[in-house]
Amino acid sequence: MKKKIAKISVLPAIGALFFLSFSSKKEAITASVSTQHEAEVYTVALDEEGEENVVYPVLKKSYLGFKEAVGFKESRGNYKIINQFGYLGKYQFGKGTLELIGIYNTQEFLSNPELQEAAFYANASRNKWILRREIKNYVGKKMNGVEITESGILAAAHLAGPGSVKKYLRSGGVQGFSDAFGTSIRYYLNKFKGYDTSFVAPNRKAKAKIKNNFKRIAAL
Repeated sequence: MKKKIAKISVLPAIGALFFLSFSSKKEAITASVSTQHEAEVYTVALDEEGEENVVYPVLKKSYLGFKEAVGFKESRGNYKIINQFGYLGKYQFGKGTLELIGIYNTQEFLSNPELQEAAFYANASRNKWILRREIKNYVGKKMNGVEITESGILAAAHLAGPGSVKKYLRSGGVQGFSDAFGTSIRYYLNKFKGYDTSFVAPNRKAKAKIKNNFKRIAAL
């Protein structure tokens, strides 16, 4: 079956930038984040009847590109998914991590895309504070053939937790970690390297909060 390709550009609003992340074949949920980065572009494969088939995100190296790339890797951007190990939502959070950033109601979390986006930022912010020395000491170096970058460190912390990333870096890449699917810290360090994550402010007490300018918009 032939597929048509439709490209969707997301334009920045005043004081906010909107991005697309598809949670189903018939819905796109748009949420706003206060940032000055450029808009992302997403390519959607359509079948002959015009129905969405596969979503291919074309991502720039901004914070938005970073989080959408992580979300796509974790769940293909599905806000409502729970995997076989109990990890939740677009970014596949564990319940313990959610509690650390102030989220205790997993049903509310799954049904609230804005809260999931806020959770990703809060977790990255907390991890950036915990790993501030590692970011200072290792960014720009190579380990096991992979250039260490801030975005790679934050992505690896999302996968394995900041403690495991500390052990990996401080051991020179000897003490590794792989999740239940065999995904390693090294893989995430490499896959998500080179994004601009300066938008993420380090915060030891970061909590997930929904700002007043978050919106949900049914699209397509």
